[in-house]
Amino acid sequence: MKKPGFQLMAALVAMIMIANLQYAWTLFVEPMRTAHMWQRSELNAAFALFIFLQTFVQPLDGWLMDRMGPRIFITIAGILCGFGWSLLGYAETITQVKIFYALAGIGAAFVYSGCVGSALKWFPTRRGFAAGIIAAGFGGGSGLLNIFNRYMVPTYGYQTTFLITGVVQGVIIALVAQFLRHPDSSFVPPKATTTASTKSRRNTESFTTGEMLTKPHFYILYVMFVAVATGGLYLTANQASIAGDWNMAGIVGTIVLLGPLANGASRIFWGWASDSLGRENTMVVAFLLQAASLVGVATLGRTSGTMFAIMLTAVFFTWGEVYSLFPSTLGDYFGSKFATSNYGFLYTAKGVAAFIGPYLGSRLVEANGGDFGIVFYGSAVLALVGGITAFVLRTRPLPHKDKMQLA
Repeated sequence: MKKPGFQLMAALVAMIMIANLQYAWTLFVEPMRTAHMWQRSELNAAFALFIFLQTFVQPLDGWLMDRMGPRIFITIAGILCGFGWSLLGYAETITQVKIFYALAGIGAAFVYSGCVGSALKWFPTRRGFAAGIIAAGFGGGSGLLNIFNRYMVPTYGYQTTFLITGVVQGVIIALVAQFLRHPDSSFVPPKATTTASTKSRRNTESFTTGEMLTKPHFYILYVMFVAVATGGLYLTANQASIAGDWNMAGIVGTIVLLGPLANGASRIFWGWASDSLGRENTMVVAFLLQAASLVGVATLGRTSGTMFAIMLTAVFFTWGEVYSLFPSTLGDYFGSKFATSNYGFLYTAKGVAAFIGPYLGSRLVEANGGDFGIVFYGSAVLALVGGITAFVLRTRPLPHKDKMQLA
């Protein structure tokens, strides 16, 4: 039970169970709009609130889990996720949607920070791969679950689908939580391989969150995270709606399967690659490809349903790595001892990106007569900035503790 492989698989199961909360949302937007005559921007505001809480709760719960372990907090998470997601089917007002989705967001925060932190602690010499596996559960888990959702929503209604998936996910999360542990003093990490040790720069010092927040490296990574996460989050919330507006509604079943699978594969592939090529080098390549893919959606993606599906898949394959590269880079820079808390602070960048992408992006599209291109081109520029910043960051020295901190 305390073996790294077992802990990784247990955490992966929990992450798969919260995938629906974010990546299946796009399937519920139009049925909820039709039933209640709500605006997309109103529902995307609820989505942005979910992301905000799923990210901004993590600094606190990460600090607690670093000190108390993940079991009790992820048990609570199962309850919150189960109730919050199930009750969304019975929401009669936008306020109720926000409240129920907020409960699920808090639960998702507990699961996400606990599972990613566990991966960084149990696999200190293979952080990219381990973080990629865990993040893939969240990014790719909904791919197979969406086959079920695509059948359930039109057959039994979105309310029943919310209820069934919510109960199942909540119960499984609570059960898995009983097996999750952090390494204790008896854990001896393996030695780094020659390839990983020469390509990925690793700090031998461990920084507390307070120490980390005094270093410019953290804020550079934060801005990069916001820049690269924005476009993918906008598409996550709106891909089905975009397909409908571009008269490609028949492709929705394909994209809600291929998108999450590409997203999950991205986290494993780029995380694995970064262990050998180096984090910053991998970021440069992935983020530049992300910029090109976003432009591809705005141009080639308009021409046919097939091209829309291809370019959308390319976006997710060059976007999902954000959730494996940033936690592993942060672990390399600031150590693994306080990894759960440290990454909790960095992960709040996703909440900022959710406000810029899904919420402000939707408002911008509505203000411009439904033109989605303005969001795609803007997001491509942000991804390009992220790639250029990573290119510069690769030449900078690692953070080090000040003499006063060492005293």
